[in-house]
Amino acid sequence: MSNLATSASPSHRIASRAEWMEARKALLAKEKELTHFRDQLAAERRALPWVKVEKEYVFDAPEGKVTLAGLFEGRSQLFLKHFMMGPGQVGQCVGCSLEVDHLDGLLVHLENHDVTYAVAARAPIDEIEFVRKRMGWDFRWVSSFHSDFNYDFNVSFTPEEVAAGRAYYNYEYANPWLEDRSGDSVFFKDNADQIFHTYSTFGRGGEEFLGIYRYLDAMPKGRNENGPNHTLADWVRPRNRYGAEGMVEANGRFHQQGCGCSAHGGADKASC
Repeated sequence: MSNLATSASPSHRIASRAEWMEARKALLAKEKELTHFRDQLAAERRALPWVKVEKEYVFDAPEGKVTLAGLFEGRSQLFLKHFMMGPGQVGQCVGCSLEVDHLDGLLVHLENHDVTYAVAARAPIDEIEFVRKRMGWDFRWVSSFHSDFNYDFNVSFTPEEVAAGRAYYNYEYANPWLEDRSGDSVFFKDNADQIFHTYSTFGRGGEEFLGIYRYLDAMPKGRNENGPNHTLADWVRPRNRYGAEGMVEANGRFHQQGCGCSAHGGADKASC
């Protein structure tokens, strides 16, 4: 073996196949415990009480106005991604972008299992469409710019709340840091067209919908999030920006090099 190969080998305990098998079986027992616990937790999640949505929410879509009921598109279940994108936002959220990238190939399966997927953000619809078309995303993405939806579901906050460093997010009062945060919500519509809010999750709860982490967690290097943020902001980029110069802020927003956006002293908000 060459010196190069030796120096590139990871520093890790090396065992015989028999020793590996013994350790693997011990780990398998814990993996089965986790699987059974996840089944139990999923059942408890579905057993949560529901809240009837009394307010009629109206969103802006490329074709015009659409209600929350309209987002179901004839199905009884709606999964809605709260995308972290406010009006005139500088930079694209890499975490939200990574999550919705998982829809490629999955959308048809969800729709044929009575689940409609939609995305909502507080940015105006023209700004949303600019990003959606640039990224080549085909899922339904609407704007809550003219409604209270984001505020009612605790993913957007007033400038006063941000300035005070206190807002209700992820089921507690804390510093929101930004006017818009991410999350995921689930809704059900019955045969009488009544809509119910059944579930929402925020923060690391969104990792449930980041399938890439299941792959990375099984790899020798794991998530390898060893940069200054110790989050996916250390490595994730919009899928069309890997290998390109740029930077990600601690808040997860990507800026391409020399973007000229207002955050870097320029006037062009769309270039990021």
